[in-house]
Amino acid sequence: MRVLTGIQPSGDLHIGNYFGSVKQMVEAQKDSETFAFIANYHAMTSLSEGDKLSKLTMQAATDFLALGIDPNKSTFWVQSDVKEVLELYWTLSSFTPMGLLERAHSYKDKTARGFATNHSLLSYPVLMAADILLFSPDIVPVGKDQIQHVEIARDIAIKFNNQYGDILKLPEFKVEEHVATVPGTDGQKMSKSYGNTVNIFGEEKQQLKTIKKIVTQNVAMEDPKEYETCNVYNIAKLFLDDDALEELQNRYKRGGEGHGHFKLYLADVMWEYFGDFREKREYYQKNQNEVREILNLGANKARESALPMIEKIRSVTGIRY
Repeated sequence: MRVLTGIQPSGDLHIGNYFGSVKQMVEAQKDSETFAFIANYHAMTSLSEGDKLSKLTMQAATDFLALGIDPNKSTFWVQSDVKEVLELYWTLSSFTPMGLLERAHSYKDKTARGFATNHSLLSYPVLMAADILLFSPDIVPVGKDQIQHVEIARDIAIKFNNQYGDILKLPEFKVEEHVATVPGTDGQKMSKSYGNTVNIFGEEKQQLKTIKKIVTQNVAMEDPKEYETCNVYNIAKLFLDDDALEELQNRYKRGGEGHGHFKLYLADVMWEYFGDFREKREYYQKNQNEVREILNLGANKARESALPMIEKIRSVTGIRY
């Protein structure tokens, strides 16, 4: 089975990124053929500073490796190093109705929030379709908000196949239901675009400061508290086994503690959980040339994998003459 995922280098990795896709990808390495890439072209929809994008791309690569992406088990590369994706993106654009893009939830949500309505934002799902279809994965792990983009990729592939035959493989999305939407500090979906993230790496004091900003209900300390609707609980449960989760629920129900206590608990749990990852990250930060070498080798593997598909597409569309 082939599994593929990508993540934008548009800011610090946060726990929504980790539980939504990175953790699933690391686990998939055990028994699947895995493809993981840094989607730096996608990041240009929200990031225009060249120096910053370059820096964040290397940061994302470092973070991916620290969190367990194994270049010996996965094909791991930077999106822009495999130019065939842009060629397929343009080809697929000819099979993408405008209405399909205008109905995309992400596009409507971002424009409603004041994002510039440029072509890259509108055509984002077509580039994502190219990312997916170029490598013929069976499964694409996504968060709940990205399901529609995989469905759009399938719709485009069907239109292409109706014209040229059964060439593009129709992928399936995979969502871990208990982490389908990781809440941010404001209770909405955690997203760098919304500025409500809890980052994985960084200084301990800064992480605690961010966690203390998580929106909670105003309940007297001595009173029992609802845990099902608490943003702190719904983040903490991602890190806990059944016994620890039951104990946390009992603390909510007993009363006698404020939400501030639960925020301190969350900060401790998170800091311990990512401890080993921080050590690996420190190593890769000190060895950035090794990271670049890994990315270069991964890009070569990705191009080798993509070449048969793009050659077939060039042939059937008449681009190869």
